[in-house]
Amino acid sequence: MAYETLHKRLRGSIVKSLEKELNIKNLHALPRLEKVVVNVGINKSKMDGKETQEYVADCLAKITGQRPVMTRARKAISNFKTRQGIVVGSVVTLRGKQMEEFLDRLISYALPRIRDFRGLTRKLDGHGNYAIGIRDHSIFPEVPPPDAKQIFGLQVQIKTTSDSDEAAFALLKEIGIPFRPEKKKEEEKRSEGKKVKEAAESAAGEEAALAEEPSSPDEEVKNDDKKEDSSVEEETKNPDTQ
Repeated sequence: MAYETLHKRLRGSIVKSLEKELNIKNLHALPRLEKVVVNVGINKSKMDGKETQEYVADCLAKITGQRPVMTRARKAISNFKTRQGIVVGSVVTLRGKQMEEFLDRLISYALPRIRDFRGLTRKLDGHGNYAIGIRDHSIFPEVPPPDAKQIFGLQVQIKTTSDSDEAAFALLKEIGIPFRPEKKKEEEKRSEGKKVKEAAESAAGEEAALAEEPSSPDEEVKNDDKKEDSSVEEETKNPDTQ
């Protein structure tokens, strides 16, 4: 079977599976990919200099297939040692077919090259968007192996048309984002902890109910006998009081 690109799958098998999973019959109501933003933060202490900035820009252009835009600081912040107008990052915004080709390369070639890769986190931002942090840019095969000092990290932000995390997560899962499997042990521990708390609360409620109940007549007779015995003992101890 020939490999289907992400461009074809988004208009074929992914649409059908999303219709069944989300129970949405209208094609225009299904979640879709809007854009992908790839950004790199430039640290002044480690990446200061025109050569490093040009190297970052060239690597981003090779990785994404689009020339990046250098972002500059709007304000001067003394704590971060930044001045107004200084270069603080590099950004590429991908849409359309370039976005789909980049995601296809990221999922199929780049992420499997990460050492000790165990999957990506399953958390979204609450508005249907997802961010992937990459520490080493050399996982992309388009970039030649760099020196240790030239390695930099980047962030890939995937924006969808959906406002809910559930629909966006279903779309990303169908695209092929390698999420981490759910931890069953943690869920079992949580359920056990809830059961223990419920049992303790029920036992405390039963004890409180028993304490509030009135005493039986047999118990009242016993208490009266105890009082009489105590009064007799006091009289025998102090005969002069009579």
